[in-house]
Amino acid sequence: MPNIYDSAYDLETAIRESEEFKSLKTVYETVMNDPGAKEMFESFRDTQMELQEKQMQGIEITEEEVEKARSVVESVQQHQDIAKLMEEEQRLNLVINDISRIITKPLEELYGSTEEA
Repeated sequence: MPNIYDSAYDLETAIRESEEFKSLKTVYETVMNDPGAKEMFESFRDTQMELQEKQMQGIEITEEEVEKARSVVESVQQHQDIAKLMEEEQRLNLVINDISRIITKPLEELYGSTEEA
């Protein structure tokens, strides 16, 4: 019987070698090597993190913060490289979500699907 951790490390390697990850890495490096794009992207990520932290702590997000976030999102979406980075990130996230569904299937089968409840 294979060691479950060996299988996990094989999966990590497969993700690193996937087209989705390679594309994401290439676009990420393009953004990080462009000072203006890097600053814009980091501002976007910081804004995302701040709002997520507030939500997790149950702190209400002000209308001003919502507007600021909307403005940051609009600006990054207009930047070709950052928009491409977000698109590639989404592609890889879909793969990882599919993998997660596959590896949690034994638990779903054991406890029954939540949809059937």
